[in-house]
Amino acid sequence: MPRIAAFLLSLCLLGGAMSARATEEPGFSVLRTLGDVQIRQYAGYAVAEVVVPGPAESAGSRAFPILAGYIFGKNKAGTSFAMTAPVTQAQAASGATFAMTAPVTQAPTDDGYLVQFVLPQGVTAEAAPAPLDPRVRLRQIAPRTLAAIRYSGFWSAANDEKHLRLLRDTLRGADFLWQGEPVTARYDPPWTPWFMRRNEIWLDVTPK
Repeated sequence: MPRIAAFLLSLCLLGGAMSARATEEPGFSVLRTLGDVQIRQYAGYAVAEVVVPGPAESAGSRAFPILAGYIFGKNKAGTSFAMTAPVTQAQAASGATFAMTAPVTQAPTDDGYLVQFVLPQGVTAEAAPAPLDPRVRLRQIAPRTLAAIRYSGFWSAANDEKHLRLLRDTLRGADFLWQGEPVTARYDPPWTPWFMRRNEIWLDVTPK
């Protein structure tokens, strides 16, 4: 029951915060369009992040209370930030330390998931107030080139995997190389109808 209650609270907080205030995204320019795929150049930005155990379907609900706490004032300055978009999730690096938000009923089958909230423009990881929760880390993301595919639909492994295949196939066809783990980006609150949701998958690519 505690885990279910925490998940429902996460959905309510995310829905209210994102629907009311999420108008800001990291800045980028489109370098090239390949069908449904965009090659984007992103400016640098800061994130608050946490690593949580899998499976992927529950990682977001585990991470949200931790990161929302920081965003909504659980930091040494007591500062609240506007919720931005997207919330991103990717496979964590091997050996990452999990931040536990609820009991795990079975041993994780992977190295966990890195979930990130983007901080508002103008806020750097160095200048942002330090988290009170030691599980939260602040990090500056350097400018980078990403390939992104946008799609709607349910938040499901099948939907994500389908579009990841399309993204990789498109990049292969255009002779682009990619590296690192794919990043899933969610732009809408969970109560948004499935056909109106903006979902994306990102891959770091080598500029051509």
